Amino acid sequence: MQEKKRRVPVGLIVVVGVVLLAIVAAVGVDYWRKHSSVEVTTNGRTEPAVITGPGTSGEGVQVGKADASTNIDLYLDFRCPHCAEFEEKTGPMLDELVEDGTVTLTYWPMTFVNPDNSPRLANAFAAAAASGKALSYSDEIYADFTKAWTNDQLIELGKKLGIDDAKFEAAIKDNSYAGWLESVGKVANDRKVEGTPTVFVNGKQLQSDQLTVDGLKAAVSGVS
Repeated sequence: MQEKKRRVPVGLIVVVGVVLLAIVAAVGVDYWRKHSSVEVTTNGRTEPAVITGPGTSGEGVQVGKADASTNIDLYLDFRCPHCAEFEEKTGPMLDELVEDGTVTLTYWPMTFVNPDNSPRLANAFAAAAASGKALSYSDEIYADFTKAWTNDQLIELGKKLGIDDAKFEAAIKDNSYAGWLESVGKVANDRKVEGTPTVFVNGKQLQSDQLTVDGLKAAVSGVS
């Protein structure tokens, strides 16, 4: 007698198909994140002066006008989704306060949210800051938070912002600011920074419910 052919359950076929589609979709998204072109929205605007550049142990990157009465310390991680939300909500207002001379903004890039990518993006930010593009470079990274920001994309971003020199590219590829980032992390530990974003206004740490446009304006007004 001829053996009966075994039938594969329809449900199993559907499950396998769904899994394969999910894998293909994930691969496609990952490819797009790593290969999508870089577009900028801040090119051509006035860039605030970099008062303190990267590389000085224990000091953040400060931008703005040196005679501003108020300084805002911003501890951030370029792979932190909460930092991206904070930038989306308050970034334009902070940029205006820097531009009109009300505040200086000091960046303290952290590297713990994504151990593989956070240090790499923080190093690229430092390289851009050394070329005078701290604020715009930071804004643009957060403006396209879904992008993987590979080294090639980070270099392309610099070029779109007018940074087109071998030193900038080498700093990204060689991780030139790793030592400085370690010193920044030590300062954060000493100030008991436990997460990002963490914000200080003239040395006073703001509470989480103050990390809004109104909260920041009130804090700045209180010390101006």
